[in-house]
Amino acid sequence: MSDVTLPTGANAPLTGDRAEVSIGWASADVVDVSAVLLTDAHKVRTDEDLVFFNNPVGGDGAVRTTAGPSGTTHVAVELAKLPAEITKVVVVVSADADRPGATLGQVPGLGALTTSGDARIAYPAGAFEGGETVAVLVELYRRGDAWKVRAVGQGYASGLAGLATDFGISVEDEPEPEPTPAPAAPVHALVKEPAAAPAPAAPAPISMAKEPLGRVDLAKGGRATISMDKDDRSITVTASLVWDGGNDARRKSGADLDLYALYVPRSKLGALNKGDSDGVIYYRDLGSLNSAPYIKLDGDSRVPGRETVRITRPDQQGYVLICAYSAVENGFGSFKSYGAHAEVTDGQGSTVNVPLFNNKRAVFWVAIALVDFTDPEGVSIQHVEKYSKLMQERRPMLYPDGTFEMGAGPAEFKTVRAPRER
Repeated sequence: MSDVTLPTGANAPLTGDRAEVSIGWASADVVDVSAVLLTDAHKVRTDEDLVFFNNPVGGDGAVRTTAGPSGTTHVAVELAKLPAEITKVVVVVSADADRPGATLGQVPGLGALTTSGDARIAYPAGAFEGGETVAVLVELYRRGDAWKVRAVGQGYASGLAGLATDFGISVEDEPEPEPTPAPAAPVHALVKEPAAAPAPAAPAPISMAKEPLGRVDLAKGGRATISMDKDDRSITVTASLVWDGGNDARRKSGADLDLYALYVPRSKLGALNKGDSDGVIYYRDLGSLNSAPYIKLDGDSRVPGRETVRITRPDQQGYVLICAYSAVENGFGSFKSYGAHAEVTDGQGSTVNVPLFNNKRAVFWVAIALVDFTDPEGVSIQHVEKYSKLMQERRPMLYPDGTFEMGAGPAEFKTVRAPRER
């Protein structure tokens, strides 16, 4: 039996017709585990596609959840028996809903072990430090006639409601308790007093809260704004570079892309001059969520998959430019041909997908999306798609007014070096 350990964003093939995902954690905490069955549209067909303790069987019997010993839960998936329209099974963990203030960051040793055929594929998820109460740990997804597992590790600070909105699941609010009838007034006279006219009903309060965006695909040059209270420290914005390699030959050779998050903090807006250094989070400097810059890269995936930065303290952020770098050993295919795109989500039901439209070849850099925390409505995400010059290794530079320049930063040559956390 072959053993594999995946970093966040990486994937591995499933070799059998059946897969079992075992979720484990190293404490007595209560963790709920569920599976969500999704179509190509990244949505459930009906609410029955949410498989959990109150609905433990789904997908026409192909997916089952069972509780194991304390600290484990299993999701069994009969891959060959899944309905044809189901292309992804997402495995979700959530903190104890009955314990106020419970978060996944309080649960040590959270991870997933996927077994299929002769493969054992481990994903140690690591700590969730942004107040997340729900997270997608791994996903099983169809690729042609085969299935793969991907390590995701994406958290939601908004709980199951945010995840449900992303996946099209209806969530009913808890009913308001019936008011207790007032005790009958004592009778003091046989003559009935005339009844007072009922007071006019108070008008229903107008809600100023904006609905989540759901999933939005940006057009060329498009922009979307996620409504947000930037003083809410429970919010974590995640930005991911996602790519599938484009074809089997590239996937076998690695097809290594790298996420670079260039940033200007709110405190430096207007303070930097052109040519001064911006900040950058990437595989050599993973950043931090507990101190400035409040941006952290989850890890470096050297194979097609996903690399993700988590961004906390939106009140401290200015601009973040999401870029991708392709090492020279990848050859000269376009970023689009690698299936590359960016995704930005607030974990509360809004996800913005930023695609690439240009097939420009023989370039090492692309700036994909500008995340603007200075937007008074919340956080705006803009499709920018700018490329470096042919064969140019110098990275982009982000300036304090939110503009950027390709090829103005230092040159980058990827080497194997231990990442630095702050």
